[in-house]
Amino acid sequence: MFTENESQINTHNIQSSSNDIEVPTFNLDAAIKKAKKNLLSLQNSAGYWNFELEADCSITAEYIILMHYLGEINLVLQAKIAVYLRKNQAVDGSYPLYIGGDGNLSTSIKTYYALKMAGDDIDASHMHKLRNYILSQGGAAKANVFTRITLAIFEQLPWRGVPYIPVEIMLLPKWFPFHIDKVAYWSRTVMVPLFILCTLKAKAKNPHKINILELFVVHPDKEKHYFPERTFLNKCFLYLDKLGRSTRGLIPKRMHEHAIQKAQDWFMPRLNGEDGLGGIFPAMVASYQAMLLLQVPLDDPRLITTRKAIDKLLAIHPDYAYCQPCLSPVWDTGLAALALQEANKVTNKTHLEAAYEWLKSKQLSDEDGDWRITRPNIEGGGWAFQFENSYYPDVDDTALVAFAMAELDQDYYSEPIHRATRWIVGMQSKNGGYGAFDVDNTYDYLNEIPFADHGSLLDPPTVDVSARCAMLMARVAKNHPEYLPALERTLTYIRAKQEENGSWFGRWGTNYIYGTWSVLLGLEQTSIPRNDPMYTKAVAWLKSVQRADGGWGEDNKSYEVAHDYDGRNHFSTSFQTAWALLGLMAAGEAHCPEVKSGIDFILRQQQADGLWEDHGFNAPGFPKVFYLKYHGYSKFFPLWALARYRNELKRQ
Repeated sequence: MFTENESQINTHNIQSSSNDIEVPTFNLDAAIKKAKKNLLSLQNSAGYWNFELEADCSITAEYIILMHYLGEINLVLQAKIAVYLRKNQAVDGSYPLYIGGDGNLSTSIKTYYALKMAGDDIDASHMHKLRNYILSQGGAAKANVFTRITLAIFEQLPWRGVPYIPVEIMLLPKWFPFHIDKVAYWSRTVMVPLFILCTLKAKAKNPHKINILELFVVHPDKEKHYFPERTFLNKCFLYLDKLGRSTRGLIPKRMHEHAIQKAQDWFMPRLNGEDGLGGIFPAMVASYQAMLLLQVPLDDPRLITTRKAIDKLLAIHPDYAYCQPCLSPVWDTGLAALALQEANKVTNKTHLEAAYEWLKSKQLSDEDGDWRITRPNIEGGGWAFQFENSYYPDVDDTALVAFAMAELDQDYYSEPIHRATRWIVGMQSKNGGYGAFDVDNTYDYLNEIPFADHGSLLDPPTVDVSARCAMLMARVAKNHPEYLPALERTLTYIRAKQEENGSWFGRWGTNYIYGTWSVLLGLEQTSIPRNDPMYTKAVAWLKSVQRADGGWGEDNKSYEVAHDYDGRNHFSTSFQTAWALLGLMAAGEAHCPEVKSGIDFILRQQQADGLWEDHGFNAPGFPKVFYLKYHGYSKFFPLWALARYRNELKRQ
């Protein structure tokens, strides 16, 4: 590692062992120093970084809707949120899932309802355009299931317009085709309190009696097509849905009360303090509403704390405000630390020690967790994504943080590193890959149930998470061969998942650039030679999709058509360029002209404050359904790429 005081990289030609490369005329060290200074200034005094995490307008609209559900309306906050909603409207009047995307019906409906609640005139230009878009898409009756549940709670459509999800589902045995343990953590934390809300038919206070009947093509009471048939299996589930409704009255009262109690007993221990059920907004809101419906006393500390957890997600700015879907301090801190380690381990020592001490304090151990359902005999050792989320440690975060610690080469961190690695090995799925939270969560047929019209009920293994696990296991296995069998299974899985064009699909980041970067960083830690097809095909693909400006860019449209991506149809971004560069350098391509051009692009895009512009939404929560914008990505990824490039040049 090199210090800022060492020789400045600002000459025009440096001889490489393989070819001549032109080094940027920008001062590389000065750019790194400026970026590093700003990133360090954003570190919390406790040692962590936590950048804003933005979603589409649906969750922010839901915060206004929640205030009207409760009849507790903060007019100042509502006005600020309305400003945010208005400024994110697309030209055609709709609200997309991400900036630049096509309009999304359900997001548009929620936003229209929230703006009407906030007092916007329905004849105002922006509301008129939004209403026309919604009606052109079939109207509010065609919204997704979660939106229709909200509308039913506000008495905007009948309860027959939402799936039959009785709380008695809690009584189904584990061997039954549907069981809450068979769906992903985010699904079960939302579903269990929703069972209560839908069974007891929750009713919003809606003090101003705001309705949106103008958004229905057919009056909601007369609508007959709330559930279009998608597949034969889906048709079967719809038949069961009708059967369940018709036999509802046959359920004994005692069984019903037992199911309510079982649902309550499930979610109450998982409320997770001021970080909320599952650490995610939809589950927090559903649990809060369920507790109110179950008449939990208003002075009950659990109810009060759950409301605090919801409000903790607000990002309030001078002129606008929005609601985050969750918080990401562990992920942000791990990535920021890796960038700073690349920049300089020595001069950043104090800041890194503070970060790792904070991370060390957040490592989980013997706490209860849903992951123990499938892996009861392994010891804990994971990290959550949020400040606290003990029931749901994140495999991806755990691999990242443990790898970052291992890169320090300090015996002090040996115990948490190996505890994490043993947990990672234990969380491996049968096919050698890794899901984000669950093991072998591959009950694909469940995505056909009426409730799952979003198609994101499960948490199957994915390449990007698996690559991060491989990166950790390979790094630690250099002195601990007991991790090699699990590593080999993961590498076999990754090899089988490589696309024909050489890329890999990115489940948790957009998209093929992210997946390919993730894999190449993992492969770098292994003994696989760089002339292996996994390397060579990935390198060729990354070079082939570089844009004319020297950068890389990909938007979420690449999720809409499987195996289809052309990065030249999107604008370049600093963080995606950094992913591509880090991937190429991991593959031994630091001295190729494509890397030099990419570094030039990042340097040109650096702002006066040393950071880079936050461009677009850079990750899916759920592909095709829900997308995210990590505000930290433009702050640490470009720094990481610049620092690695400088260090590679000095190694020649």
